[in-house]
Amino acid sequence: MGDILAEAINTADQRIRQFLQQFKDQFGSEAGHVIRVPGRVNLIGEHIDYCGYAVHPMAIEQDILVGVKRCTNGLDLVNQDSSLYKPYKLDSLNNLEISTEKIHWWSYFLCGLKGIYEEMNIENPAGIQVFVAGQIPPSAGLSSSSALVVGAAAAALVSNGKTMDRSELASLCARAERYIGTQGGGMDQAIEILAVEGQAKLIEFNPLQAYDVQLPHGAVFVVANSLQEKNKAASNEFNSRVVECRLAAKILGKRLLQGEDWKDLTKLRDVQIKSGRSLDQMKDEVEKILCKQEYTREDVLKELDISDAYLRKNILTANTGDLNLFKLQQRARHVFSESSRVYQFQQICQQGSGDGSLKALGDLMTASHVSCRDDYECSAPRLDELVESALKLGAYGSRLTGAGWGGCAVSLVPVEKVESFMEGLLNMFYKDVENKQNVAFVTKPGSGLRLWKA
Repeated sequence: MGDILAEAINTADQRIRQFLQQFKDQFGSEAGHVIRVPGRVNLIGEHIDYCGYAVHPMAIEQDILVGVKRCTNGLDLVNQDSSLYKPYKLDSLNNLEISTEKIHWWSYFLCGLKGIYEEMNIENPAGIQVFVAGQIPPSAGLSSSSALVVGAAAAALVSNGKTMDRSELASLCARAERYIGTQGGGMDQAIEILAVEGQAKLIEFNPLQAYDVQLPHGAVFVVANSLQEKNKAASNEFNSRVVECRLAAKILGKRLLQGEDWKDLTKLRDVQIKSGRSLDQMKDEVEKILCKQEYTREDVLKELDISDAYLRKNILTANTGDLNLFKLQQRARHVFSESSRVYQFQQICQQGSGDGSLKALGDLMTASHVSCRDDYECSAPRLDELVESALKLGAYGSRLTGAGWGGCAVSLVPVEKVESFMEGLLNMFYKDVENKQNVAFVTKPGSGLRLWKA
């Protein structure tokens, strides 16, 4: 993909011009650089990136802007919406510490800074004044938090005179966000950095590779907010799913592989590859090997012949250390079936347009939601209601997008039905909502990370 290079800023753009003025009003001097990071919507492939499997997201037009100027030392970080997101200051950027106990909006920004400083061995980092303005709804499953991580990493690079290959930066930002305690897989950061305008992406991991995918004509994607919020970093639901998949990988690996190979495996994809089985074969193995509806902690210790201390130290995370029940069959079944749907989605897109193709894509999206709801249990009542509303209003398919437990649904809607679809959502799903502004929007594939010299 090449290094991230600064472009000349377009001051004819009214939003950019206004943003630059806001930076100057805040700090009394002009920004040196402006960074744009988009949000993203995942079309299909939920909760499988951290299991090693490919995903199918696209960048959206909603974004955050980050204005940066070097200063003597420390960090002066201000959000445009300072009533909701309080300013944050540090006297020094050396030896950054990030709490996983209480998560603030600026915690994500510190992740991006720390990732660059440590990866590139930057001692005594340059001080920075930073102004952030965002259009991505928070806690909506559109990756506003990862956009902050990416924006901060880019700010750390430019303020210290460094550059980096886009693919390398994507991998670094995925690792850096784990400072917050969430064990994500890398999809959000990859699409936010690698996206190309007009194209969705199929993104594979280990190694990171991204492939452009042309979406069929005749339909658009509508993103609608359930208005049920959930902060994945502030609960253990997300990490619980991660460790359930790890445990499923360990038990499947122990049964399907020779010797002690299973001990080094943490991802379900690694088990599939090492055992030489197809996704369909892995789904069969799940039913045979992970045959219990629920596994107790004692069941897991017995299956793997490990101590509780080993389990806590090597498999569980800080906020999942006390879990006692695990749904391994259901989680693994979702992962293998969802991975299969990702590649089916790509194949249909490659075959071209037409009502049959669009219906097939929609069926995959709806099947994905059912799997997320029933096997992965990462949906929420309002999300389920939103998906049902979308299907009743004529969407080819609809599903939750993002981590789930609230946030947004994405629906594939025939072009000729968009107007009636949007009107129907407002009258049906949002009928009791006072402020209906931006609760739902039509989106198309946008571009990834941009860096402008002011």
